[in-house]
Amino acid sequence: MIEKNDSQILNREKRAQDLINETKLLNIARLAKILIDIYGLNEPFKKIGKREGQEVEFYFPSLNGYLTFILVKNRDNFEPRMGRSINPISYVTINVKRDDVVRVVSDIVRMKFNIFGLLRFFLKYIITRRIKMSGSLGATLKLLRCISLGKHDMYKFKDKGE
Repeated sequence: MIEKNDSQILNREKRAQDLINETKLLNIARLAKILIDIYGLNEPFKKIGKREGQEVEFYFPSLNGYLTFILVKNRDNFEPRMGRSINPISYVTINVKRDDVVRVVSDIVRMKFNIFGLLRFFLKYIITRRIKMSGSLGATLKLLRCISLGKHDMYKFKDKGE
């Protein structure tokens, strides 16, 4: 009887952990949608071109879950969703600890999508293998351009005297 209680406790803890991971992934997807709705720029979405409709799948091993982003030309139609992609053109694996997932996603969102921002991104995450990309690099870069909000006015330096 003791073994049955132990297995029930372990099963309950595993279900609770799975629920927490799922909640984190859903919150990341909702946050991406809200940020794009409020602060997103229209220019990167207009430059999607022939990539429209292609899916980029993000995998978070520490959360044991997936997010799927579909490339669209209209910013209002941007709908990230939780779960595996049906037909992914590109895969991105964010291989960091559970506690660092939000920080890494935040860094991606705050990145300026220019040569210096990309260089910093590649040096900090790609070379250190925290983020691994496979498949279409073009589709992944188009998505990163869309979700990078670093060029928005809220990130511009303002004098405290004004």
